[in-house]
Amino acid sequence: MQITHPSARQARSWRAFSFRLIALLLPLAVLLLLEAGLRLFGYGHSHALFINDPQHPGYLVMNRYASEKFFTAADNATMGNYELFRAQKQPGTFRVFVLGESTTVGYPYMHNGSFHRWLQYRFMQTFPSRNIEVINVSLTAVNSYTVLAFGKEVLHYQPDAVLVYTGHNEYYGAQGVASTSKLGNQRWLVRVMLGLRDLRLTQLIQNSIASRQHIDTSQNLMQRMAAEQAIALHSSGYQAGVDQFSENMEALARVYSRGKVPLFISTLVSNEKDLPPFTGDSAKALFLQGRQWYATGDFTRAAAAFRQAKDLDQLRFRAPEAMNAVLRQLPQRYSGVHLVDAHAVFVEHSPHGVIGEETLLEHVHPNLYGYALLSDAFYRAMERARALPGMEGKAYSFEQLLVDMPLTNMDTLFGQYDVMLLKKGWPFLQPIPDSFKIDGSVEGKLAAQLVSKRVSWNDAMDALMEHYQQVHDARQIQRIAEAVMLEYNTDPVFYQYASQYAAAAGDTAKAGLYAKRAAALLSP
Repeated sequence: MQITHPSARQARSWRAFSFRLIALLLPLAVLLLLEAGLRLFGYGHSHALFINDPQHPGYLVMNRYASEKFFTAADNATMGNYELFRAQKQPGTFRVFVLGESTTVGYPYMHNGSFHRWLQYRFMQTFPSRNIEVINVSLTAVNSYTVLAFGKEVLHYQPDAVLVYTGHNEYYGAQGVASTSKLGNQRWLVRVMLGLRDLRLTQLIQNSIASRQHIDTSQNLMQRMAAEQAIALHSSGYQAGVDQFSENMEALARVYSRGKVPLFISTLVSNEKDLPPFTGDSAKALFLQGRQWYATGDFTRAAAAFRQAKDLDQLRFRAPEAMNAVLRQLPQRYSGVHLVDAHAVFVEHSPHGVIGEETLLEHVHPNLYGYALLSDAFYRAMERARALPGMEGKAYSFEQLLVDMPLTNMDTLFGQYDVMLLKKGWPFLQPIPDSFKIDGSVEGKLAAQLVSKRVSWNDAMDALMEHYQQVHDARQIQRIAEAVMLEYNTDPVFYQYASQYAAAAGDTAKAGLYAKRAAALLSP
């Protein structure tokens, strides 16, 4: 009988273990080498929210590729605003970030019609000696997954307040429960998959799959994003959207409460009176009943009918009331989270308390007056929470803001034309009336060129400036100079222009304010 020495048995056991370990680690090592090689050769993109702007040293800007993490098809991925802010926050700066979806971006106005620009202009007039940054990192066609992810990132950039308006895209936005751009049905799985998409190897696989997929770009984005177009009230799909929204908003509130940064979350606004339900016989019947009550002066019953009809609409491009209920509960559960009740503000400023076309362009996007109201709702909430800098002199009222805000008739007409084209497509399917004619004014012609992308916003503003200079309209010249200043609010040259034209229009207060801001930006 041969007896194996214990040390020999131990050696064989160790070799067997080593081989098994190598067999397990070898695929991981290969994957790590592939990932390193892809990064070395510059394949793929970083999904970081901000990058250094090569044209403006010392400034950060939103990464144009940040959205691709959330969309399964790059052709559907959207880009946000180009808004610079200092990488190193300056002493005395009050920094505000804005998070959300297309309403928060400011569709269709995009530039100075958005609510965050109304806020920015009001801050400038109310706190003339303070440097207040308002940075919008919203995206079209996203939902609470993107808002949560971006919300966590902006915490690293020393915000003094964060403003959120989101919820309409929970079903059809990127990672929506009924979206074509969805990575999974379980929230934990979606979070894992989103994390993996930062890897270049994952991007390579995704791009290989996407190259074999056909995206019909003749369809508008709304149609391309909607996979399941009939979601009944209280169905499993409906509840999944509400639960997803609730869990993501809870997570966002929890993060900000722990970080002790004021978070302002707004209730949602929809067109209830002037947009019939897209689908569902019971929804359409109830909507018609609401119209009858409205016509006979029974506005309370009409408002309730319109709201219920919206919830019964099975094509869910408008957030159900359940989501506003979720939002209203958050401040009660988390310290430092504040409710902005935009819905109540819109009801207050709507005829007979029923929200419709007086403040909204179509289903969810405000007109210019609506965006002004939304900005005021956030401003008042920040004021109540004592989250604003100390008042300097006389208060700058909302009524004065409506008079002074540097918007032109071109902005108004552009919004009307762009939404008319949107409604021509799915799901509205409203043809352009044969009687429609483009406004024959300079503003109307430029608005039409902007919509058809025959001219850029910068070129349109140059043309408008030249027109008003020819007709010697000093007030409109000042308005355009201020509008461009808001768009490029880190460039001292545009403050100097705004100061010069304000002085020419006899507005000495604003001329002095903008001159001081130009000097502050020029100082080291």
